[in-house]
Amino acid sequence: MKILKLAIKNAFRHKLRTGLTILGLAVAVMAFGLLRTVIDAWYAGAEAAPPDRLIARNAVNIIFPLPLSYRDQIAKVPGVEKVSYAHWFGAYYVDPKNFFANFAVDHETFFDLYPEVVLDSTELAAFKSEKTAAVCGQILADRFGWKVGDRIRLIGTIYPGNWDLHLVGIYRGLKKSTDESGFYLRWDMLDENLKATVPARAGNVGWYIMKISDPNDGVRISKAVDELFKNSLAETLTETEEAFNLSFIAMSSTIITGLQLVSYLIIGIILLVLANTMAMTARERISEYAVLKTLGFRPVHLVMLIAGESVFIAIVGGVLGMLLIYPMAGGFGEAMKYFFPVFEVKPVTVVLAGIFSLTVGVLASLFPIFRATRVSIVDGLRVVG
Repeated sequence: MKILKLAIKNAFRHKLRTGLTILGLAVAVMAFGLLRTVIDAWYAGAEAAPPDRLIARNAVNIIFPLPLSYRDQIAKVPGVEKVSYAHWFGAYYVDPKNFFANFAVDHETFFDLYPEVVLDSTELAAFKSEKTAAVCGQILADRFGWKVGDRIRLIGTIYPGNWDLHLVGIYRGLKKSTDESGFYLRWDMLDENLKATVPARAGNVGWYIMKISDPNDGVRISKAVDELFKNSLAETLTETEEAFNLSFIAMSSTIITGLQLVSYLIIGIILLVLANTMAMTARERISEYAVLKTLGFRPVHLVMLIAGESVFIAIVGGVLGMLLIYPMAGGFGEAMKYFFPVFEVKPVTVVLAGIFSLTVGVLASLFPIFRATRVSIVDGLRVVG
């Protein structure tokens, strides 16, 4: 205990240097936590997917459609309770920079398969009764100042032209992890337009959504569905909704990998900052260590003294950094809420930051310990500080 007290007192013998080191550690730990939270936000949608929903898409690529005629065959597969479908619409609002996810969905069944999307019954009835109806999430409505009853014109890219829609509902998420930035319009409205303008593109959907009775039966049902359309012009690939969402995230894998590398690079920076401080400290105190050896202190005491000081600085910097993660993540999440609808610090991020801080504290003390324990008393006393 006395050694520990002495180590803490040693940490503040050079208050300015120790203070700057702690500040540097805190900023690095905060940056690590923020980057990890950004990466988690990317995967939030996939992790929130329930295990009892399966998605069947074109086996070649998701950009290739599937015939609407598949729906009835999929519905007959044992274990499938309900089937719906959706299609990526890919339009924007006013300006191309106003990008958001928008889908053409089956108005009769789509929301039945998504109980986490809370939509007023009156608004749902309006969506089912009006062909040009659309609904959106609360975050998206706040972004553009939309309210129920507004007339919204989307400008098509995949399906060119101006699409005038009537916003009949705004949904909220049942859970915090539910995405409230989606926009949904009716698939039959899109299909009727295609029949009149480009008949060859009509009668297709982007993917099928299945509600299954037993999540443990997902593999068998997936194989059964894919077997139905084997050797057809549009073979299917059926997977869990989580895997389906991850396939979208894979398109951004380079960015995510870059963020992961930077987050671990920050750990290296923490180590360099603290290692430099401890190396300077050990160099300045060589004569003191020689005196301690003369007085009968054993190498283990020097190890505890140096390691205790290093770990103490690392812990103080780490705790300060972990406390800073929450307000920084809150501000960043608010500023980026249209891109990351779910942005929250996970407990595992804080635990990782704590483990890395402690590890860095131990590693930074190794070289000073090696030098202090190996120097002879004569050489140590010869040093003029």
